[in-house]
Amino acid sequence: MHAPILDLDFIDSRTPDEAAAASCDTKVSVDTFTGRSRKLYIESYGCQMNFSDSEIVSSILFEAGFDTTSDVKQADLVLLNTCSIREKAETTVRHRLLQLQHMKKKRPGMMVGVLGCMAERLKKNLLEEEKMVDLVVGPDAYRDLPSLINEVDSGQKAVNVLLSREETYADINPIRLNSNGVSAFVSIMRGCDNMCSFCVVPFTRGRERSRDAHSVVREAEELVKNGYKEVTLLGQNVDSYKWTSADGAEHVNFAQLLERVALISPDLRVRFSTSHPKDITDEVLYTMKKYDNICKYIHLPAQSGNSRILDLMNRTYDRNWYIDRVDAIRRILGDECAISTDMISGFCTETEEEHKDTLTLIDYVQYDYAYMFFYSERPGTLAARKLEDDIPLEVKKRRLQEVIDLQRSYSLIRNEKTVGTVQKVLLEGFSKRSQEMLSGRDDKNRMVIIPKMDFKKGDYVNVLITGCSVGTLFGEPIL
Repeated sequence: MHAPILDLDFIDSRTPDEAAAASCDTKVSVDTFTGRSRKLYIESYGCQMNFSDSEIVSSILFEAGFDTTSDVKQADLVLLNTCSIREKAETTVRHRLLQLQHMKKKRPGMMVGVLGCMAERLKKNLLEEEKMVDLVVGPDAYRDLPSLINEVDSGQKAVNVLLSREETYADINPIRLNSNGVSAFVSIMRGCDNMCSFCVVPFTRGRERSRDAHSVVREAEELVKNGYKEVTLLGQNVDSYKWTSADGAEHVNFAQLLERVALISPDLRVRFSTSHPKDITDEVLYTMKKYDNICKYIHLPAQSGNSRILDLMNRTYDRNWYIDRVDAIRRILGDECAISTDMISGFCTETEEEHKDTLTLIDYVQYDYAYMFFYSERPGTLAARKLEDDIPLEVKKRRLQEVIDLQRSYSLIRNEKTVGTVQKVLLEGFSKRSQEMLSGRDDKNRMVIIPKMDFKKGDYVNVLITGCSVGTLFGEPIL
């Protein structure tokens, strides 16, 4: 699922190089001042799951005596929560580690560690060969961080990259590091059982396991009590969520969990990410239709519009299956439901005709927006072991640009359809460009900019949409 946080200010306005790099979104820990003796700085790369994990890590280390800081120069412990989904992400982390090595020469007591998806694959390089870090910790070993830090304090290097079949961190109350105070992530499952040939996630995050449904609801209820207005339920493939109680008496699938969270409060917006085309059911779609506070937006990664390429990618569906799921969304939720996607250009052996099938799928669906990349071979994946990365880079970039150009046209068309309509917008803060404007999102996940007036972050506002760009809507509040 390694899509970045959805940000319509940049989606669909990227060059091919920018699109290839877009999977490396970055967030930094915030400052907390509770008097703890040591300072923790976390830099998180990549996807929503990584940002959610960093909040879990901060909670564990808070109990171990660490406040967080946004200033790396003040940190006793620097952790990079890494992403391996694309080469650009790994390159970014390596450059950052080189910078930290220079810092460490001036501050020998500073401890540097790598968390997340790069941990298992590169542990030997980072710890022993390049000696770039003091500790390496995989996604299922965060509870072990305090003892690993003690090992480093005593002069040892420390590593734990063991994957778990049970760990969900269900009992950890995350410290909201990067939240705007309005929206928060709630992880409902970990790992992935889908062996997509281009993807490292099953090897870096382990097998799929679902979190106790009651703990998910409790966390969402606590967020509402603390003033949050929106939660995003996270999983590599939320549609395959399936939890059974220890006594076997209770069974909860994703549609039922979605309903439980929606029932917490009618003022709580509920989103989810990411859906897999092979698993999204009509039951989920009808649950979305039943509750106004479940956002009418679905991220449905296609990856390709050609059935042969989808088979090589081991996506376990073909073009017709994907179109059937899109048709179901339109039939049950209507044309207004926003659909976004991921597309990979230049996958192994892709022909020009197969590339055109991706373009015609975009024509058919008319996505609201998309994350678009050219194929980047990742070491350890099934594709790296079994398929030749045989499409020249210039061809990949040209095909990607054609995908981007076409998608931009549909993003604009979809946004233009909202002009003259009224959208309910949840305000998230100031616009990036002006302190006199506020920005928020409608339930289709579209960014909306309005005059500040007397509104504040966290307000719901009915907005008449008066104009748009490819990535943003502009409107006037209805008073």
